[in-house]
Amino acid sequence: MLCKEIIQVIEATYPRNAALDFDNVGLLAGRADKEVSRVYLALDATDGVIDRAVEAGADMLITHHPLIFSPMKKVTDEDFIGRRVVRLIQNDIAYYAMHTNYDVLGMASLAEKILGIKNAQVLDVTMSADEKEEGIGRVGDLEKTMTLEECCVYVKHRLKLGSLKVFGDMDRKVSRMAVSPGSGKSAVAPAIAKGADVLVTGDIGHHDGLDAVEQGLAVIDAGHYGTEYIFIDDMKQFLNEKLPVLEVITTPIIHPFQII
Repeated sequence: MLCKEIIQVIEATYPRNAALDFDNVGLLAGRADKEVSRVYLALDATDGVIDRAVEAGADMLITHHPLIFSPMKKVTDEDFIGRRVVRLIQNDIAYYAMHTNYDVLGMASLAEKILGIKNAQVLDVTMSADEKEEGIGRVGDLEKTMTLEECCVYVKHRLKLGSLKVFGDMDRKVSRMAVSPGSGKSAVAPAIAKGADVLVTGDIGHHDGLDAVEQGLAVIDAGHYGTEYIFIDDMKQFLNEKLPVLEVITTPIIHPFQII
């Protein structure tokens, strides 16, 4: 089927107008009329991902994070972003990104489900669709009260992580959890405002973590990748269900850094 037909199916569920204003989503490189039979799914369009997509004979690459985010004044092999775009075009691979539109309409509820959050509500409302509020993250109740240390073990198990970073008293009792997959500095204030005891997110810096604790919020930093790689399997299931004619290949789950 044509690339533009695949995009129509995706955007019927994850429309581009659900993305935040700063974002860059949609078809970012390649031909809308490209005939597609094999799709490669990844979180980021890294050199390794593009290499594997080429080796797999993919016709289309779909990622969560956009490869092209800031304006480009030229597309050459003289910088690493341009080099990737050139490689995609040389191999006639259509490249599509679905970022904050998926965060709002997919990632938030998926994280809620994985972490077992009950009575959930939107953490940071960004839009209203069919009289229903949508937005970044979720906040709600855990099935039972636990210590922050127990909560860390719980989160590691649910997200299948080897490690995470924690700000807060490990003996403190927590029962209300907020989750904001990805980079979560901006999620601290709404998590506090909505009465969360603990926030699960990524990319929390030293001062952000300390300031959150001072305001009564523990933070579990499970990593940007660690909270968002769930996109890959979820989108595979989506494409398999909606477009069974396609062959969908997923990139291996490889965390971008190791703690030694």
